[in-house]
Amino acid sequence: MAQPTATKAGTDTSPVTRAGNSAALNEEGNAGKTTISSSVVQKVAGIAAREVSGVYALGGGVSRAFGAIRERIPGSGTVTTSGVSVEVGEKQAAVDLDIVVEYGARIVDVARSVRRNVITTVEQITGLDVIEVNIAVNDIHLPEDDEEPETSRVE
Repeated sequence: MAQPTATKAGTDTSPVTRAGNSAALNEEGNAGKTTISSSVVQKVAGIAAREVSGVYALGGGVSRAFGAIRERIPGSGTVTTSGVSVEVGEKQAAVDLDIVVEYGARIVDVARSVRRNVITTVEQITGLDVIEVNIAVNDIHLPEDDEEPETSRVE
């Protein structure tokens, strides 16, 4: 066995283990590990973004068109992750959103509200630390876009 060596001051130089050093243990201890799928974070972020007033839809034109087609197919359900992409690590998440804003809404305020709601909701539900929420406003929804198309004069 190696004996502890002494220095000039006569102190012990053997390795010291500190009580209470929890860096070696994960947060859940020895009971197991919890992982959260990126699809879960996508759904939570998408729902949180849609809750904000001034957001008409998520996704760009093409993804919204495919989403509208998918919603008409029986059994396909609704598309909650269209326009939402995420990166999920063990303790952090980053979210990218493509949104369509209602005409007349102040885009800066809508983006700020979406960012705040997504961060709060994802952190509360998943326990992950949201490090960033990037928002791309791809379109403005005009009220006349909802009107029924005119019937053709030719039958």
